[in-house]
Amino acid sequence: MTLAGTLAAAEAAAPVESLDVVARMLKEHLGAASVSFLITDFTGGSVVRLGAAGSVETDEAARRITLRGTLYDDVIRTQRPSVEDIGEGGLVRLVAPVTNRGDAIGLLELFLPAAPDAEVMQEVSETAHALAYIVIANRSFTDVYQWGRRTVPLSLAAEIQHRLLPASLACEAAQFAVAGALEPADHVGGDTFDYVVDRDTVQLSVTDAMGHDVDAALLATLLVGALRRARRAGADLAEQGHQGDQAVHEHGRQGYVTGQLLRISLRDGTAEFINAGHPWPLRMRDGQVQEITPKVDMPFGFHAPHSYRVQSLDLRPGDRLVMLTDGMLERNAHTLDLPDLVVRTRALHPREAARALIAAVVEANHGHLQDDATVMCLDWQGIGLSHRDADTGANLADASAPSPPEGTTCGQ
Repeated sequence: MTLAGTLAAAEAAAPVESLDVVARMLKEHLGAASVSFLITDFTGGSVVRLGAAGSVETDEAARRITLRGTLYDDVIRTQRPSVEDIGEGGLVRLVAPVTNRGDAIGLLELFLPAAPDAEVMQEVSETAHALAYIVIANRSFTDVYQWGRRTVPLSLAAEIQHRLLPASLACEAAQFAVAGALEPADHVGGDTFDYVVDRDTVQLSVTDAMGHDVDAALLATLLVGALRRARRAGADLAEQGHQGDQAVHEHGRQGYVTGQLLRISLRDGTAEFINAGHPWPLRMRDGQVQEITPKVDMPFGFHAPHSYRVQSLDLRPGDRLVMLTDGMLERNAHTLDLPDLVVRTRALHPREAARALIAAVVEANHGHLQDDATVMCLDWQGIGLSHRDADTGANLADASAPSPPEGTTCGQ
């Protein structure tokens, strides 16, 4: 079973059947009792089984499987395959991460008749990596992957909001790793986050549109569209801010959007940003968290004469930058020490750190947010690195540890 053969079989199948075809090939090649693909949901807190070949009795009560404390969770966090003897008919369970550039798309699960040797482990890891590209290539053609990521029904506003987010919620490069997480309020606000990697820069944004539900989602759509249009036309940060402001001012029906735009050079490491009435970011350096206090300009679309100042950001190798929205600072979460939580999650990959921060705010609000909570976590490695060791889709040196037992400190 070769990589070329795997891709050819997936290409020959209909988009909705590509995973099933690969699962059947792997099942026959390894003599597996069952092979299946599980996709992570929007929250990163559960997985849903999609493509499968064969079946094995399990104790799963539903198609939605909560990750916390499971083998699945450990595999996603560590980005390493794991083997477990299930003691049923002599079968062995092998679970491997399906990941692309640090974005944990899902898992490949096999039930084998015997413990896999090093050659089988390598073959399964390579197939899982290929599956990541197959999912990415086919999710444009079918809703099946979107269905798998929805473990709860989405409102119209939430549907609009999710379509504004980047297709991959995390990304690794030699110079950085970045991830975002968003938890909608009971009545969806207008939070978004975005990032893009160009030849010479990485650009990030976090925005928060005023209001709730569809009105907020439409306002967010307006700003994100304007920012992307300006960015893709090659505009610098000041011009991006200007065009975003102009679009909301002219078409936003008296609404406004707070936001923060960040641009980092991958050539010399210089960082610059714009703050449009937005909560200040946090920077962790050498285990100490400091609130960055920029000059704050008017929100985008605000009806008063204003301009946007491009400010320098001191960013050094080893720093972690956390950008957030005001939902992370809700009054109901006043007992939550966010800087302390950033320190306690410092050992986690940005992918898990962002979700841990969101989860803490949700818990502090007893599961009911009054406003969207959004966070972007950026680990800056510096321009001295030009290569990352990631044969199976993730840099293992930066991966998180397995999930701690219930009740232990976050980030352990």
